[in-house]
Amino acid sequence: MKATYTCSSLVNRILTIGMMLPLGAILLGNKSTNAQVTPDSTLNTSVSQNGNNFTITNGNRVGNNLFHSFSQFSVPNNGSAFFNNAADVQNIFSRVTGGNVSYIDGLIQANGSANLFLINPSGIVFSANAKLNIGGSFIGTTAESIKFSNGAEFSTINPQAPSLLTINVPLGLQMGSNPAPITVQGTGHSLTATSGMTLAPLARIPSSTKLQVQPGNTIALVGGDLHLNGATLSADQGQVELGSVSGAGLVSLTPNQRGYTLGYGDIQHFGDIQLAERSLLDVSGINAGSVQIQGERIQFTDGSLVLAQNLGNFPGGDIHLQATKAINLIGTTSNATIRSGIRDEAFGRGAGGNISVITPSLTLTQGAGLNSSTLGLAPSGNIQIEAMAIDLSGFSPINPSVVTILNTTTLSTGNAGDVVINGNSLLISSGASLSSSTFGSGSSGKVTIRNTSTTVTGESPSELYSNIGIITFATGNSKTLTLNTANLQILDGGAVAATAFFSGNGGDLSINASESITVSDRGRANNSSINASTIRPDPRLRERFGLPNILTANAGSVNITTPKLTLTNGGTVSVTSQGSGNGGSLKIDADTIRLNHQGFIQAQTESGNGGNISLQTTNLLFLRDNSLISSTAGGNGNGGNININAPIIVGLENSDIVANAVRGRGGNIQITTQGIFGLKFRDQLTPDNDITASSQLGVNGNVQVNTIGVDPNSGLVELPANITNPSQQIASGCSVNQGSRFVATGRGGVPQNPNLDVTSDRTWSDTRDISGYRKTSQVTAQIPASPEVIIQATGWQLNTQGQVELIAAQSPTHVQPQLTCAGVSKS
Repeated sequence: MKATYTCSSLVNRILTIGMMLPLGAILLGNKSTNAQVTPDSTLNTSVSQNGNNFTITNGNRVGNNLFHSFSQFSVPNNGSAFFNNAADVQNIFSRVTGGNVSYIDGLIQANGSANLFLINPSGIVFSANAKLNIGGSFIGTTAESIKFSNGAEFSTINPQAPSLLTINVPLGLQMGSNPAPITVQGTGHSLTATSGMTLAPLARIPSSTKLQVQPGNTIALVGGDLHLNGATLSADQGQVELGSVSGAGLVSLTPNQRGYTLGYGDIQHFGDIQLAERSLLDVSGINAGSVQIQGERIQFTDGSLVLAQNLGNFPGGDIHLQATKAINLIGTTSNATIRSGIRDEAFGRGAGGNISVITPSLTLTQGAGLNSSTLGLAPSGNIQIEAMAIDLSGFSPINPSVVTILNTTTLSTGNAGDVVINGNSLLISSGASLSSSTFGSGSSGKVTIRNTSTTVTGESPSELYSNIGIITFATGNSKTLTLNTANLQILDGGAVAATAFFSGNGGDLSINASESITVSDRGRANNSSINASTIRPDPRLRERFGLPNILTANAGSVNITTPKLTLTNGGTVSVTSQGSGNGGSLKIDADTIRLNHQGFIQAQTESGNGGNISLQTTNLLFLRDNSLISSTAGGNGNGGNININAPIIVGLENSDIVANAVRGRGGNIQITTQGIFGLKFRDQLTPDNDITASSQLGVNGNVQVNTIGVDPNSGLVELPANITNPSQQIASGCSVNQGSRFVATGRGGVPQNPNLDVTSDRTWSDTRDISGYRKTSQVTAQIPASPEVIIQATGWQLNTQGQVELIAAQSPTHVQPQLTCAGVSKS
């Protein structure tokens, strides 16, 4: 019996079905039922149909370019659209002008190595059964036209316009004011982790649903919003391009050896790109390809990721993500074995590709990852982040031991790549990690951070603490971690660390905070800290990473420069060796250092030599409430040296400065200060505030405290080298027989004679006769008459009368003419 339906009953039936199936599935089913490939009348395109299979011939050929035009272009399930082109065609340009969405649920194929452009401004949907079988690159776009280098345009909205006879090289995709979206559906990738989530490699298991081009070519999707749900886009050794545009502009096409690179310099407004349900962009191969994703917001969820495995001898291509608002990498697969994000792996002699991310806001959370690693001779790629706000947080809710990570890694002889972070704020919380590490003989990469605010806080439920670090788990050495920021906060068990777990030496930390550093509070597993250390791993960590119970590495150094350093509630700055290696050196240069409520500055070893500590402050070093500065050694090691230079040092409430040893020699302590309060030297530690440099079984160290008051050189003025001749400044106009003298009287004066006391308290008065200075006529010196003086005879003589007379020799004082005190000749 033939069923008939009224309008109302048909609507009810559709609504009933709609309650059971997603609306998208209903629409896709209806379109697939009516799917067809229909030419319009603008070009010579011909289409023949055999069931669900469509063969496309003719078209308009100009040189190596072939042009087709369709009013509708949709491929049904188990169907195909076959471009039966000549083998020497280089580019096939196909446009859809009828205003309907293109639903691709079958196979699109072409002859030879031609590149295929599918242009439909109304939208494109690739379902789970969509497939490509073409020799060249594939560009699917909802642009309005393709522009060429000579100014011609192959347009979907004005299909009748210019002659195609002059068309040559494609220049770019001309987007309309509101480009339609592109959707790609699939069943999701089937990647598996062969040796844990953190370590490479991933096993590539072919997906049953994917859009794939031949090796060395490009697959590009450019439109409005892009939705990839369980999609797999594969371009082995090639290039994947995703671009979301929300306004008019030209997306440029630049040919390269992998197909095309897209450029967005003319675009002002972008749309959203979402990869969900284990979507995969795969450019792995003998020489891995490249990926570019450009949009306003980019989001990866459910274990969706970019994968680039380089198996060849040449460097892999770069992976570049750029968003004008935000990039979010969230979560893992349902079994918490594959992270959402980016994974770049190098296996041979070819280096891994570099990863770059540019966005105002970057978020990695719930176990997501951004990783570059090497298992071969070549280094892994570098990671560079340019973002105003970066947030790395949390762990997988499915498996709390899987924490969010951003890192470079080596598992072999190749070095790990560098990590460079530039931006404004960086927050690492709830066990997340930003690091470079080595599990082989290659070294870790350098980690360099430049921003305004850095916060590292908290830990995961599995007691993995939030950290910024450089780490060696094997024989390879760690490099340098450099952090340049304005404010650094390390809270609730977080750490900035250079750590060694085996024989490879730990790296160095260089921290420059232009405003302040605060290290405060504890987590369940450890204190908040800045440290360079060699640590004997606990049994769980040894088992997880296959580490031997051997620790011979030397700790690296820590250098800190900041105006204000505060360590409180267990906050620690340290260099530590728990094995047989030496502790590193620790140097802090600050205006003020405050240690409060068990704040610690430490350089410790279990059996090697203790590290050295150097503290330079311009204002104050303050220790309170069981705080400690120590450089100690266990076993046969010698205690390290402590050198402190601070104007004021205060120690209260059982706070100590110690450089002790067990069997070795105690370290030396040298303190230079203007004032030290509360702390005293003692042979052994007491409940008071102590300075000790002792050894339990060996020789004690030395303690030297240099207390400097006022600088004796301050205020001194250098005297002139050339002195005036005093003979021209002193008058000799006093009487021959009257001695000269200088008298200063009055309060605060000096005695009249060096042998006398000051007896007069009269104020100074001027007793000179200055009447001569008030005359208008010539001034004449007033010299008092000399009194007669009886002079002793020195000889005798006979005068003319024959009488004896006594005579005296002439006084030598009459050799020079007398001068007055005013320096004028006697009148």
